[in-house]
Formats: sequence, C-alpha cells, structure tokens
Amino acid sequence: MSGLDRAADLAGDKAGYSFSTCWNIKRHTTGRDMIEEIRGLGFRQVELNYNVTEQLLTTIEPMIERGEIGVSSVHNTFPHVPDPDYGTDSVLLGFEDAERRGRAIELLVRSAEYAHRYGAKAVVVHPGEVPFPNDISRKLQEIYREQGPDAEAYRTLWDEMLERRQTLAGGYLARIRDSLEQASYTLAARGYDLILGIETRSRCNQIPTLGEARWIIDQLKGSPVKLWFDIGHGMMMERMGLYDNASELPGLIDDIGGLHIHETIGLSDHWCPYVHSGDGETFDLFLEAIDRVPLKVYELKAACEPEAIHRSHAILQQKLSARKGAPAPGSRPAADGGIQA
Repeated sequence: MSGLDRAADLAGDKAGYSFSTCWNIKRHTTGRDMIEEIRGLGFRQVELNYNVTEQLLTTIEPMIERGEIGVSSVHNTFPHVPDPDYGTDSVLLGFEDAERRGRAIELLVRSAEYAHRYGAKAVVVHPGEVPFPNDISRKLQEIYREQGPDAEAYRTLWDEMLERRQTLAGGYLARIRDSLEQASYTLAARGYDLILGIETRSRCNQIPTLGEARWIIDQLKGSPVKLWFDIGHGMMMERMGLYDNASELPGLIDDIGGLHIHETIGLSDHWCPYVHSGDGETFDLFLEAIDRVPLKVYELKAACEPEAIHRSHAILQQKLSARKGAPAPGSRPAADGGIQA
C-alpha cells in the first residue's frame, strides 16, 4: 500500500461521495498534486471545477486513464475559459445576442465532451441571470449583515430587485430553456449519457430559483436537464428571501440530478456542514435529498481543514444512518450508548 493509500485509509474511504477541486485548486500548480491531496482525504471521485485549466489536465488525465481517480462531474465552462462573458456569473445561456448565446451553447457542449471522455455522469451548469447595472446582490448582502433582513433599507432594495427580476426573468428563462434544449439534442446525437444539472445560485438575481427550475425541467421533459441543488446556496437564498426550501424542495426531489454539499453560516457559504456552524439541526432539512440523490459532491472552501472535513462527513453519515435505524459505517458505540466516528 502506498503512502497516499495509507493516508486515505486512515481518513476513511468516503465511497459514494465526490469532492470538488474548488477546495484546493489555488494551492497547486500541477493537477496531479491537487488530485492526490483530495485522494488523501479518502475520496475516490472528484468534480473538476470551472477553474481547472488545460495545463492542469495534462497531469490529471493520466490519473483518470489509469483509474487512480474517478470523475463524477465537470463544472461548466470546462476547461477554464478566462472570458467573463462565459464565466460563473454571467447571462451565459440567456444572452439575447444570438452569437454570444451560440458560443455559450458550444462551450456547454465542450464541457459535456470532456465529461463523457472522463466517464463522468453530469455537467454542472450555471444557466444565467437577470442582469443588473450594478451588483445588487452584493449590496443586499452588505445591508443584511449590517442591519439585518428586516431593516427598511433591506426591504426597500429587495423589493426593487424583485420587481426587476420578475419583470425580466421570463425572456431569460425562455432563452435558457432553448439553449438547454439545443445542447440536449446535441448530446443525444452524440450518444452522451449525461445529466445537465442546472445549479441553484448564490446571488438573488441569478437563475434558477426553485420555481424557475421546476418550470425549465417541466418544459424539457425527456431531456437530461435536472436540478443541481447546491445546498449552501439554497440556504443563502432562503435567508435572503428568494424561496423556501422546506416547502419547495420536496416537489423537486425526484428531479434532482446531483448535490453540492456545504453549509452557509449567515451568508458565508462553502463551510463543512454541522462543524463550522455548530448547528446540529438546521442542515437536517437536506438529509432526505442527500440520502436519495446518487451524485453527492462536497464543494468546500480552502479554509476547511482536513480534520473538519472528516468530522463533518462522520456526523453526516451518523445522521443518515440514524434515519434508517443503523449505525454509520465505520462507527463504534460510544461510552454513553451513542454513536461516534
């Protein structure tokens, strides 16, 4: 057994879960080192995020080919595209300009080509947004943190945002639907068996809300388009007032193609569930989705230390096992009769 495999064994094999390269991509200049660090946490699958460059892939692809690492998903646009028009916070698939929207569709198909080549099961997609002349979501978050969501300044600006969003969203949603439909036809023609997962976002002007996701999926029945539910983003948008997870998520659960697992503390996201917040209950709302959805990807920030990641995963497994009345894999009885990792 190699040193890497021994480290992974000590960390505990996190079978059934994938881990996003967003956690450590800024710490590495070679793809192999980046992937080896993730393997050392006990993960055997990764999600290759949108900052992975073609240069990093030169040392990752041989690992995929040798079976040293599996790829659960890639995150559009992939590999990294430096043009902000096609970045993470963009109108993207909803562009009014036909040429720009066509390019966005081409890049989505390119992401799918890589996903298919790597044996991945999904492409995670940021569909688009309702554009604003300024970063209204950031301003709302500033007021939220300084004054709270019940402050008059917050409610006034929120209502302004919502009015513009609701007025303009229809056109962007229609174009996003058409773009996803076109991409779906191309994937089908090429024989790609992939989910196109439209991700819940972290800014209140971005698409989709849960209701918008329901509409898009219903419009594209029979296509590979599913919801990619980002749990932390969902928590953030509920706190800001955009939707209600408890009432809306159950109606979508059968249409969730995959999950990003992380917790939001206030409006700060990508923390380890249960551990960093110290809240042992709020995240429980999402246990059913985690239990039922097969593609589960941890998407954590660089500040999450390995010990916190292991502890968070152990707590999550305990809670999931308790739902079924069974001890978590690898757990042992605690002195007080409970379960510990």
